[in-house]
Amino acid sequence: MVDMDDDELLDALGVEVVPLKASSRTPREERIIAGFEDILRFYQAHGRAPQHGEDGDIFERLYAVRLDQLRKLPEAHTLVAALDEPGLLAGAPSAAADVDALDEDALLAELGVGDVAPTEDDITVLRHVRSSVEKRAAEEVADRAPCRDFERFQPLFVRVEQELKAGVRKALRFGRDASVADGNFFIVGGQLAYVAEVGEIFKAPNGESDARLRVIYANGTESNLLRRSLQRALYKDDTGRRLSEPYMGPLFGEEAEPDDIESGTIYVLRSLSSHPFVTEHRELIHKIGVTGESVETRIAGAEKDATYLLAGVEVVATYKLHNLNRVRLEGIFHHLFGAAQLNLTIEDRFGHPVKPREWFLVPLNVIDEAVQRIRDGSITEVIYDPKSARLIDYAQTHYKDEP
Repeated sequence: MVDMDDDELLDALGVEVVPLKASSRTPREERIIAGFEDILRFYQAHGRAPQHGEDGDIFERLYAVRLDQLRKLPEAHTLVAALDEPGLLAGAPSAAADVDALDEDALLAELGVGDVAPTEDDITVLRHVRSSVEKRAAEEVADRAPCRDFERFQPLFVRVEQELKAGVRKALRFGRDASVADGNFFIVGGQLAYVAEVGEIFKAPNGESDARLRVIYANGTESNLLRRSLQRALYKDDTGRRLSEPYMGPLFGEEAEPDDIESGTIYVLRSLSSHPFVTEHRELIHKIGVTGESVETRIAGAEKDATYLLAGVEVVATYKLHNLNRVRLEGIFHHLFGAAQLNLTIEDRFGHPVKPREWFLVPLNVIDEAVQRIRDGSITEVIYDPKSARLIDYAQTHYKDEP
C-alpha cells in the first residue's frame, strides 16, 4: 500500500476539509446569550417569565433580576432576537428591581458578563464549586418535569374540582394543619397539587426530619421537591390552601342555615323515555333529587322538560328528611355517584342539545343504602364502585390506587 499523509488520505476518500471558524462573538456576548438561555429555559418549564418576590425560589428571583437588566441593554435585544420568540425582552423592567441604581460594572456582574475574566490557570479562583446558599437552594427547589403517567392522576383532579364546586371539599388556609401526607391535595402557586408519594424519612442538616415527595400538578407536570420546601411554599403563598378530605359537614344541624329547609324529600325517579339506551337500562337509570315541595309538584310537566329526558317519570322511592341542607345533600349524591353519571345528550323542544344532570346508572338498592348512611353519618366512609355496582369502604380504595 502506498504511504499517504493525512491530507492525501482525506483527499483520496473525497472528504473535504473545512477549517473551523472561530466564533465571531466576544466572551461578553457569549455570556449574555447564555444568561438569556437560562431565562428561556425557565419560561419553557413554567410557561411564564421569572418574577420577583420572596415567594419565588432563589433561581427565579435571580432570573427575574437578570431579565430586567437584559431589557435595559440595547445590545442584548440584538443578540438574542432570534431566540426570543416569547418576546421576553419586550416587557418593561419590574419596579421591584432598581436596575438604574446599578453602575455598569455592577450590572455586568449581576449578569455574569464581566469583561475581565480570570485565566484558566488562576489557582486562586474556585471553579464549578457552588456556594452553600446555592446548595441549599438546589435542595429546596426541584425542577418540574412532564408527568409521564398523568392519565392515572387526571381523573383525580377532575373529581376534586367537582367536589370543590359541590362543597364536598373545602379549601382551607394552610397553617393550622401543616402536615403533608400521601394523598393530600393543595393549592400552591395557583396550581392544584396532589402528593402522590412520600419518600423515606431522613434527617435534614438542621436535625429536623424531611422526606422527598412526588407531587403531581393539574397542568400535567410533576416535581420531587422536599416536604419542608412544599410547606415553606404554602406558608409564603397568600393563596396557598389545603383541600379538606371529602366531608360535607353537618346535614342535620340544630341551627338553620341559609340553604336549610325545615322538611324535605329525597326522591328517586325512573324515566319512561323511549330512548333506546334508556329503554335498555331502564331498571338501572335513576334521577336523584331533593325538594322542599311535594314530589308531584316538582315533576309536573316532565314530558316538556329536558331535565326529565322529555318524558314521563315514575317515582320509585321517596325519603322524608327534616332540617336538612339541600345544597350539601345534593353535593353528596353528585360526589358519591359522579363516576356513574349518565352521559346522554338529547335535544330540547327547540332542537338545542342538552345533557341532563342528576341521572345516574345506580341500582335502587344502592341509593337506598346511601340514604341510610346519610342518616347515620357513615356516608363519608364509603365510595361507589361502578364496576361492582355497590358501596365499598373508602379506606380500602384510596385515590392513589385508581388507574
